[in-house]
Amino acid sequence: MDREVNGLRKLKVDSMKPNTWLAYNDLAWTEPILAPPDKFREESELLCRIIHEHVKIEGKTLLHLGCGAGVNDHTLKKHFAITGVDISDAMVEIARRLNPEIEYHTGDMRTVRLEKQFDIVAIPDSIGYMTSVEDLRKAVVTAHEHLKPGGLCLIVAYIAEDFRENNFIYTGSKDNINITVFENNYLPDPEESRYEATIVYLIRRKGKSEIYNESHILGLFKSSVWLNLLKETGFSVHPVRMDHLYDRFLQDEGAYRLTILICTKRL
Repeated sequence: MDREVNGLRKLKVDSMKPNTWLAYNDLAWTEPILAPPDKFREESELLCRIIHEHVKIEGKTLLHLGCGAGVNDHTLKKHFAITGVDISDAMVEIARRLNPEIEYHTGDMRTVRLEKQFDIVAIPDSIGYMTSVEDLRKAVVTAHEHLKPGGLCLIVAYIAEDFRENNFIYTGSKDNINITVFENNYLPDPEESRYEATIVYLIRRKGKSEIYNESHILGLFKSSVWLNLLKETGFSVHPVRMDHLYDRFLQDEGAYRLTILICTKRL
């Protein structure tokens, strides 16, 4: 149930039910303002380079699981024929407007089956919403089943050994709308494979302020869990560090170290 505390609208969030995510529903419209394609072109081009360097088959078709608002797809579509899937109807609608030539579906990366195979599957850090090993396994199996033999899967993973209790700030402006988003990552229990991301939105529309906040629970797994699960599913795995792409959003002297897991489906 929503409640208001000191003027802030606060939602109790279930980490895998999209109807409870304010960020991906009522506030999904803010995504093109906070994250226009130009702002994330460096990340998208890095993914393209890694794909071209490591893919062992033709590499023309790409399935993007957890594609969000299609920001990365805006660059990726110059290199691949893309199909996108996201659990949020609101995000899928924004992605369709941004990339009308791309086929998008609403679906859960744990269970979606498109009955076709691709040369490449990409899963960005939205895989962080897998909060149990079983959920993570289901998402990995989805990727594996949608890949052609010899195909390439890229997963952007936040490895438990790299976790830091960071603070981030994101900003954007358009048409008399100014948005600032604060995000705090917190580990309630070092023994648990989950962390909490609390997000606060400050939105000014024509000078009038609105404030919203919510907390998301995300999965946090050790490198051994990732590697063992991927190998058991039928992948050969090559990890590559991606340490500095988000430094510009970090506050203080934090570090946000991500790993790209380059996974090839064994023949």
